[in-house]
Amino acid sequence: MSPAPTTGPPVAVEDVRTVCCVGAGVIGGGWAAYFLAHGYDVVAWDPAPDAAERLAHLVDAAWPALTELGLAEGADRSRLRFEPDLATALADAQFVQESAPEDLELKIKLLADIDAHAPEGVVISSSTSGYGMSEMQGACATPGRTIVGHPFNPPYLIPLVEVVGGTETSPEVVAWTSDFFRHVGKSVITMEREVPGFIANRLQEALWREALHMVAEGEATVEQIDLSITDGPGLRWPIQGPMLTFHLAGGQGGMAHMLDHFGPSLKSPWTRLVAAELTPELRDAVVDGCDREADGRTIDQLVAERDAGVIAVLRALGKA
Repeated sequence: MSPAPTTGPPVAVEDVRTVCCVGAGVIGGGWAAYFLAHGYDVVAWDPAPDAAERLAHLVDAAWPALTELGLAEGADRSRLRFEPDLATALADAQFVQESAPEDLELKIKLLADIDAHAPEGVVISSSTSGYGMSEMQGACATPGRTIVGHPFNPPYLIPLVEVVGGTETSPEVVAWTSDFFRHVGKSVITMEREVPGFIANRLQEALWREALHMVAEGEATVEQIDLSITDGPGLRWPIQGPMLTFHLAGGQGGMAHMLDHFGPSLKSPWTRLVAAELTPELRDAVVDGCDREADGRTIDQLVAERDAGVIAVLRALGKA
């Protein structure tokens, strides 16, 4: 086990019993459900007036999938407590996962508030999907215990977490946080340096930009774009990522042959990469396309369908 952070975490990773989820939206609620399913006491805080009700709905929606995957001993939704006061919510925390909206000024202030009230040494992890911890930790009195733990939606099903500290984050905190996420069943990438958007978001954003350009230019519909992934390269990616996929495309010569043979095509003007102008027309086209593809299914129905599919893939790969 990695050494405890020098800022003095009160417990070893395996002794954490209480997690505080700050922010109870889709990501924060998903984290809350995940920690509950793994047998933790969870205290949640969110300033929205209907946050407690929305959180209960999110946990209830996630619970069937988590139950199917297998609950830890003692896992119970009744171990969730919503606390309207931030200081009170943090009082007994042994780990904090912040999942507030992606607003830099909000994040800076909120992390400073969490740092002011969380017990000494307790690690403060942020779910931010784009900001570096160096940008967010400057107002904290003890920035050494702040770190990014970037999940993927839904956090209760997708295993990956990208862990990366800021310039003032203690190296021991980076190691402790990575150990903690592995202990609770996550697949962890511990990044050696901060990269805007981290790793996975950079890759999926490139695909997203290309998709918007094709819709904007009338080159493909929303339905065609989704089908091109679900019945195309998406079937390979759960087994081997894009690099090994192209390695196999080179035949027995592997990636070396792939690069030597197809390298010149990298200069072909296929990709646009620059974000498409989000005009009202493009917005409406994408929204209408999603409505057509949903074909009357509600968000809750689509979530259940997605969760069942992810579980099937995880089980097929022996990862459930």
